[in-house]
Amino acid sequence: MASPKITFYTNHRCPWAHRAHIVIKELGLPYEEVIIDLDKPREPWYLEVNPRGLVPAIKISDGSLNDEIITESGIVAQFLADAYPSHLVPASGDPKSALKRARINFFVDTWFSKAGSHWFQIAQKDTQEEKEALAKDFVSIVAKEIEPLLKDAAPFFGGSEKLTLAEALTAPFILRIYTFAKHGILPESVLTGLNALPNFAKWAAEVIKHESVTYIFNEDKVIEGALKRFPSLKAQKK
Repeated sequence: MASPKITFYTNHRCPWAHRAHIVIKELGLPYEEVIIDLDKPREPWYLEVNPRGLVPAIKISDGSLNDEIITESGIVAQFLADAYPSHLVPASGDPKSALKRARINFFVDTWFSKAGSHWFQIAQKDTQEEKEALAKDFVSIVAKEIEPLLKDAAPFFGGSEKLTLAEALTAPFILRIYTFAKHGILPESVLTGLNALPNFAKWAAEVIKHESVTYIFNEDKVIEGALKRFPSLKAQKK
């Protein structure tokens, strides 16, 4: 079977685009990469590809598909996982597989609806006191909402020996939490608290060292970009 032709519009600093990178790496799909500069207004040609101007986006041709455009990170990731069956999600068609897919979806939804935005808010606070208070809240939420969902991780979600879509869609943010704490952007208490959660700590340690998660991650550039971005975000709120 011939490989698909994929043009992948991305930026390696973007955690949302990072999600699609993990999926495409796990699937072993070839692609042509086009880096979009997120520090400048989008050029007209890219707005024709994705009128929202965001990354990631893919253009794909594969048999019956001809230069189809797919945008938004979760949708790109799910499309690729569905189009090219693998260990990321179980094949649909029976209740047991459907249940596993539902569990993955629930985990991802819980991360983003309950915990996902807190670490980003911590990084933007001005005082250490404010950061520590939010850090405590964040760890408490992870303990309540996420820790129980990882009780059977082995080492990955749901007892899988390989990455699943649960990791692909959350790993860029888990990696950044640990990286930001390492560089003092988040307080050390975040790591102390998370590492005290046995299920989460064991799972996260495997996630953040996996090749599919780390292969495009440039720690220095991500930190540099964050340090430039946070002051402007604070200014916008004032």
